Amino acid sequence: MSTGLTRGVTLSGLEGAVVDVEADVSLGLPAFTVTGLADTTVGEARDRIRAAASNAGVPLPSRRLTVNLSPAWMPKSGSAFDLPMVVALLAAAQEVPPSVRGVVHLGELSLDGAVKGVRGVLPCVRAAVDAGHRRIIVPAVNVREARLVEGAQVLGVHHLAEVVAFHRGELLLQPESEGPGDQPVRDELDLVDVAGQGEGRFALEVAAAGGHHLFLSGPPGAGKTMLAERLPGLLPPLPDDQALEVTSIASVMSSEAAPLGLLRRPPYVAMHHGVTMAAMVGGGSGRPSPGAVTAAHRGVLFLDEAPEFASHVLNSLRQPLESGTVTIGRTDRMLTFPARFQLVLAANPCPCGRAVGKGLGCTCTVNQRRGYLGRLAGPLLDRIDLQLSVPAVSRLELVEADPEPTAVVAARVAQARAVAAERYAGERWSLNGEVPPGRLRRGPLRPSRRATRLLDRTLDRGGVTLRGYDRVTRVAWTLADLAGHASPTSDDVDQALTLRGAAEVAA
Repeated sequence: MSTGLTRGVTLSGLEGAVVDVEADVSLGLPAFTVTGLADTTVGEARDRIRAAASNAGVPLPSRRLTVNLSPAWMPKSGSAFDLPMVVALLAAAQEVPPSVRGVVHLGELSLDGAVKGVRGVLPCVRAAVDAGHRRIIVPAVNVREARLVEGAQVLGVHHLAEVVAFHRGELLLQPESEGPGDQPVRDELDLVDVAGQGEGRFALEVAAAGGHHLFLSGPPGAGKTMLAERLPGLLPPLPDDQALEVTSIASVMSSEAAPLGLLRRPPYVAMHHGVTMAAMVGGGSGRPSPGAVTAAHRGVLFLDEAPEFASHVLNSLRQPLESGTVTIGRTDRMLTFPARFQLVLAANPCPCGRAVGKGLGCTCTVNQRRGYLGRLAGPLLDRIDLQLSVPAVSRLELVEADPEPTAVVAARVAQARAVAAERYAGERWSLNGEVPPGRLRRGPLRPSRRATRLLDRTLDRGGVTLRGYDRVTRVAWTLADLAGHASPTSDDVDQALTLRGAAEVAA
């Protein structure tokens, strides 16, 4: 007999790598061996492949079958290797021509030969194109996602028999030429549903305009969760490069076969307080996978009842908040996942939630009250730009409130972001919340000494750390952009300090 060769793609985190799928059919007792550091999913493909090929009308010979995934040192995982493995074997058995070596195949096989959708097609196709392989066969359900990669000639198939007929020249598969389209945007929750909370609504606007983190503390039912849920609606649609990032992450992490199109809306991820650290920042045994901080990349991560989260889970957020990435280490490799998100924390004032005003209805002890919010470690809160109390809504606010809708506030946010983007043209950042600390303390981004008088006094008295000083300055720039000021005024800096909850220290 002979050997056959085609290509597949393996994923390591969010990055793909092209793999040579080699097959050999030789004399000997019937056997099927897979080599090349394949995981359990790939190894189990042997029985699926035999049944699928038989039901597609091209049964594999009763010989010794060997499939090698090269390079052998690179871990291989995922059911997407089903299709390239069976094509390589059919090439070795001379059922399809050797020209299959110039095609990348992705897809999982059913026992009846149907080609099922797989996750991670977008980063896989991107890796194939980057490696110089333009013709790619994918499951039909993944075609729309695969078309998002510029330069790829995507061919969609429903059944293994179609793949065989195509390679034999008996069937013509046309590359998709229509644009992939964007994912339809769902109806957003609107700010008109939030009664009262003028300061909270303003803090939400500031957070959206500058990409700042937010901490809301207040009694149950005050509207903390409602405010957090409406933050994504204030954010502008993602530009092409960021939309591709978010769609790639969704492709890898989605429980379905594929996203429906390019994801323009910033993601919103809300986690329960029982989440593990691996689920929050990524990890797991065997092949590390992304966590919630990566799922919320370029969007919002909301942690309700924040003090109920495990301390080590909360502290694991500190590094991603600073760097915008999270690195997972294993003995054989290091994986870095993107994690540039806006963090929104919400908390009650005490375990029972009634320690407001005079706190007469509170049943918590002094130690319980002190320890509850004390679970939010100082270093974590020091990284939160906006920290404010959300009071209970009064009957007067409920009756007389005439809140602005999301569309009106989002327009101001877009205008402020446009001003910041123009100011930072040519830089690697475009939001005030991402400006490096060193740039805030010198040059044109350094507010005047007169404007920072109260902030300087607060730093001297220990009301803010140096990190807090920089974050107040970032918020001051956002307030200036919203107000149309060329640079932060003393009112902008003082208001930024108030929104951080530290202004009273300098009084």
